[in-house]
Amino acid sequence: MAKKYTKKGRKSRSAGRFGARYGRKIRKLVADVEEQMRAMHVCPSCNRPFVSRLGTGIWKCSKCGLVFTGGAYIPTTPVGESVSKSLKRAQDE
Repeated sequence: MAKKYTKKGRKSRSAGRFGARYGRKIRKLVADVEEQMRAMHVCPSCNRPFVSRLGTGIWKCSKCGLVFTGGAYIPTTPVGESVSKSLKRAQDE
């Protein structure tokens, strides 16, 4: 049986499994995070967009086979990026 969608498309996205529970804002935040998590990310080794999530904080590039740790939902966190920038700056001095 086909699902009927409104004229603008699906409203619930991946958080539709929660139904009417938890409130609109929380469901929207969950859908945004899951959308980012399931997207293909760029590999730090081969610079190709083949990185996918294996588990919480574990990421793998399907092209070069690199397995590395990162954030729970995205491979690089803002804190990790700032730390790597400061390390590069310290090495250049």
